[in-house]
Amino acid sequence: MVYPRARMLDRRPGEELHEVVVIGAGIAGLACAGALAAAGRQSLVVDKGRGVGGRCATRRIRDQPVDHGVAFYHGEHPEFLAALAAVPATALPGWPQRIVGQGPPCQPEAFTRGHSRLAFVEGATAFPKALARGLALRLATRIVAIEVGDASLCLRLEAGPSLQTRELVLTPPAAQTLALLPRCAELASARALLDLVPAQPCLTLMLGYAGDGPRPEFDVCYPEDSPLQMIVHDSAKRSAAGQVVLVAQATRAWSRAQLEREASSWQATLLAEVARVVGPWAHEPVWLESHRWRYAHAGSPALASPMLVSLPGGARIGLAGEAFCAGAGVQGAYLAGLALARRMLAGQACGEETR
Repeated sequence: MVYPRARMLDRRPGEELHEVVVIGAGIAGLACAGALAAAGRQSLVVDKGRGVGGRCATRRIRDQPVDHGVAFYHGEHPEFLAALAAVPATALPGWPQRIVGQGPPCQPEAFTRGHSRLAFVEGATAFPKALARGLALRLATRIVAIEVGDASLCLRLEAGPSLQTRELVLTPPAAQTLALLPRCAELASARALLDLVPAQPCLTLMLGYAGDGPRPEFDVCYPEDSPLQMIVHDSAKRSAAGQVVLVAQATRAWSRAQLEREASSWQATLLAEVARVVGPWAHEPVWLESHRWRYAHAGSPALASPMLVSLPGGARIGLAGEAFCAGAGVQGAYLAGLALARRMLAGQACGEETR
């Protein structure tokens, strides 16, 4: 059966038509949309956030970038490393170099032979911004429901006209994808698999100090027997940093236990722990900000590969993201996005339906 790409959709009043809609402007969604665009398939990338990148996030605090999600990039796959090398930003190859502490890293493979590490002086968001260049984006847009029609999919928005498409890609974390995924027989297996992927939160503390005061002699610290997974000397990545900035990220288990508590409670605990590890001076920051990452990591088990499901009327739904690639992490999200785009293009070219 030939995939009926040429069939035109009838636009209903109050709807926009799009060839492909990608939900999620994280690394997987941007990689997928970029690969489709390179093959001539135009897509609209929709995200509820105000910026691109998901956990590859950078805040500007007192005129200095602060990475409060991904602290640095790492990987060994040639395509992923080539994408990082193409980012028009100031790279710090090998960062972090000064690593202390005996605690386990979140992803130990980052420090194994064959893996490259790097950070960007301008902030982690430089990578997703580069991937997003030239793509059609609709940010700060919340999708409340996905409806399956006879030959298309309708995306109902919290505000504004609905979106209609024949091809839909979902790349949010598993729990968020499950909340949107239509309930139909063709997607039952996908729902069952996504239900196996647990949410892994991370509570994060950002701390700023005077630039002429003490500073840690490390890039990254992995404390032992601590609620902290890592302490990042974020200002060590910045050129002519006017302030010392530390970013502390809690372990998954501790974050899960504290996730719904008042922020002041867990902020105080994490601040005291930073001071214990780094030194008493760290207990008196000039400023303090925090962030709750409810879906910071894709938990085990990881799914083998992206999924592409054909519905009876000819519409297709693809699923990708960090959880759909062994190894996970940013590299996993990027490779999953590429893999899904290639499956979509291959199905289109050879006329095969994929489940």
